[in-house]
Amino acid sequence: MPEEIIRALSLDGVGFGYRVLPYAGPGPVPDTEPALVLGGALQGMFGWPQMDDHLGPAADVVTADLPGMGSADPLPPGPSADLLCRAVLRIADDLRAPRINLFGFSYGTAIAFGFARRHPERVARLALGGVPVHIDAAQVACWERAREVLAGGDHDGFARLAADALMCLDPERPVHRRELARRYVRRSFLHALAHSPHAADSLYRALADRPDFSGGLRGVPALVFAGEHDTVTSPARQREFAATIEGSRFLTIRESDHWVVLERAEEVAALVAGFFTGREPERGPGALALPRQAAAPAGRT
Repeated sequence: MPEEIIRALSLDGVGFGYRVLPYAGPGPVPDTEPALVLGGALQGMFGWPQMDDHLGPAADVVTADLPGMGSADPLPPGPSADLLCRAVLRIADDLRAPRINLFGFSYGTAIAFGFARRHPERVARLALGGVPVHIDAAQVACWERAREVLAGGDHDGFARLAADALMCLDPERPVHRRELARRYVRRSFLHALAHSPHAADSLYRALADRPDFSGGLRGVPALVFAGEHDTVTSPARQREFAATIEGSRFLTIRESDHWVVLERAEEVAALVAGFFTGREPERGPGALALPRQAAAPAGRT
């Protein structure tokens, strides 16, 4: 196993960093571009071992503590999309990579999609999972309750509310490893709140932000996938979003919800690795493949 590399960077006085696990496969370094993985608001650079295992034999794996995440400095007040996009560009430049493969999950999909729209020439392939493209009024009300509980200092109550709001708890809809994932998500929230001085601020932003997934995209090969029972944004809505990306593919993953990266970790990692290396997306026992999307409607770029 090659030794990982940690790099510290800054933008506008805000410190952040990234981690590189160099190519671990046999033989010469392949042509596959480095793969940068961006997750939820509290998913930092050390939270993706399954990606290390599946992508490491094919490419350099890059994970990050972007501003406001993990060990990075907190985000300054105001809109954060521009700073986060520039942070991704700073990482790509520091890697000296003309192009990168980019995987965004949940909160990270907005950062990845925004970067691809601004810098399509720097993205070799784009994979997006659990895209929160539509948040309904009931979920907004739930998030507001969670924010109030957190503001009141009840970390346990917040962790329960937030985890449950991100999961499908309907017993009629099977979810693989549901209870295991539920406990893990709760513990992750509690651990972050206990150990990160700006975790609460990061969570406030993640719960309050309404990311922009409009405008479509051309010129970047893309894969979008969703858990079959995603209750944050339905697979149907996510498929509609995928249709705005010219030539994209969309898949659902069986017996999973918004936390598909936990419940179907191996399947997701294999899927993304296959896509980034130019193979057909792998269709294991957890995958449902849907047809290739049509071209983006005229006028969308």
